[in-house]
Order: sequence, then C-alpha cells, then structure tokens
Amino acid sequence: MTPGQMKAARALLGWDQCQLAEAAGVSLPTIQRMEASDGNVRGNVDTLVKVIDALDRSGIELINEGATSLQGGRGVRLKA
Repeated sequence: MTPGQMKAARALLGWDQCQLAEAAGVSLPTIQRMEASDGNVRGNVDTLVKVIDALDRSGIELINEGATSLQGGRGVRLKA
C-alpha cells in the first residue's frame, strides 16, 4: 500500500486520520508516520495488516498496480 492509496481510501470513506487510527486499533502518530512514508507505506507488518483490515471491513478494496478489481465498484488508480 502506498501513502496515496491510504489517503485516497480515507477520502472515499470520509475519514480523517483519527478515525482510521481508531478503526485499525493503532495510534494517530502511527497513521501519520505511515502516510508520510516515501514509496510504500512503512511500518511493522502487524500494524499494516490492522490498517488494511480496517479499510477492508469498511468497504475499501486496495488495487495493486496492473491488477483488476474482482468485485467491481468504484475505485481510484493513478495512470502509469
């Protein structure tokens, strides 16, 4: 997951960083550090899994580069 995907997911949900932190069970400074990363989001695997799971439970499907969405729906992707 990239910081851009994380921010876009929050935007789609209408969440601020505090709401994502609460949903994932992690601290606000952790979310802030993750979104400030360069390239891919940095953090320990357990924390990253918690954030991805919270987004998934809330209806967000993360789409990797070159992948298709299996369940359809709206999404956000940067052009290559």
